[in-house]
Amino acid sequence: MPASILDKPLNSLGFAKSPADTRVVVAMSGGVDSSVVAAELALQGYDVVGVTLQLYDHGAALAKKGACCAGIDIHDARRVAEQLNFPHYVLDYENIFKDAVIDEFADSYLSGATPVPCIRCNERVKFKDLMQTARDLDADCMATGHYIQRKMGSSKAELHRAADPVRDQSYFLFSTTQDQLDFLRFPLGHLASKAETRALAEKHGLSVADKPDSQDICFVPNGDYAAVIEKLRPGSAQPGDIVDVSGNVLGQHDGVIHYTIGQRRGLKIGGLKDPLYVVKLDVDKRHVIVGPKELLATRTIQIKEVNWLGDADFDASKRHDVLVKVRSTRPPTEAVVIPNSSTTASVELVVAEQGIAAGQACVFYAPDGERVLGGGWITSS
Repeated sequence: MPASILDKPLNSLGFAKSPADTRVVVAMSGGVDSSVVAAELALQGYDVVGVTLQLYDHGAALAKKGACCAGIDIHDARRVAEQLNFPHYVLDYENIFKDAVIDEFADSYLSGATPVPCIRCNERVKFKDLMQTARDLDADCMATGHYIQRKMGSSKAELHRAADPVRDQSYFLFSTTQDQLDFLRFPLGHLASKAETRALAEKHGLSVADKPDSQDICFVPNGDYAAVIEKLRPGSAQPGDIVDVSGNVLGQHDGVIHYTIGQRRGLKIGGLKDPLYVVKLDVDKRHVIVGPKELLATRTIQIKEVNWLGDADFDASKRHDVLVKVRSTRPPTEAVVIPNSSTTASVELVVAEQGIAAGQACVFYAPDGERVLGGGWITSS
């Protein structure tokens, strides 16, 4: 009698069939992380298909070394695929990326918010359009080089922080839905350090083994957000006044887009005994409002577009004791999430945080700080 599929051992990607019969699309940026993922899976015998996205103007990208999906990165991804003998495709997603990520980035800054475009890129491009392409290619799953872990819980796949807290990218992946998580794989999430990834690249003889990590947002050269926004929205940098919380004019600025909540440097206000910080941006009046540091402290946050990955239902009848991160560089802190609807909530912080800005993400973690329970976008604080 033939063995049931349930009797077959699972392969390393969790499927009850041989690697050769398991097709996996690898999202390849051309960097060392996704290249190692592709190499490891190819050498394990999986049916690997590499896909690289061209996200913005190729000519401009060629001059920006170190940016994800730039011209040199497409070339590097192709070289890895040729070396390991698996098919590789480059997809032109420039219009999709502009509509789904870049335009919102510019408009968010113009509204006084502080956006996180890398999250929107994962949410709206890589884990939506690219994932649909993977399904169209009859893939069993899609693998990426993100540092985060997918673990099987008692009833479903769960999202967990990476083993290496320095490389953990859970903040940028909070909007991953359950359906997407079922299809995704993150083969690097269990590694203890980036050095292990580079060692694997050396072991496989990959030319990208020593390639530097990208530091900036891919379409923002040298971190100059204002220059990009002015190019996208000509005339957007209108001068205005720097005022205190009572409305007294303390100085002038060259455009609200040059400032973010919590900023201290670059205010160009002299003769003050105590330092001042940006505490609010009034786009309509073109005011940059400054005040003492204590005015930055916030305990209540309103969020929208909540993505919930917890086991209990997310509704107004339940309060959720969690840890939250309100910026990628901050450690998780204790909070209570109070749903207002299936997609909105209030977040009460046990200890006030400083410099919380609209447009940033508020990411939920289980009380142990390891499992990612989702999150939402900050609308006000």
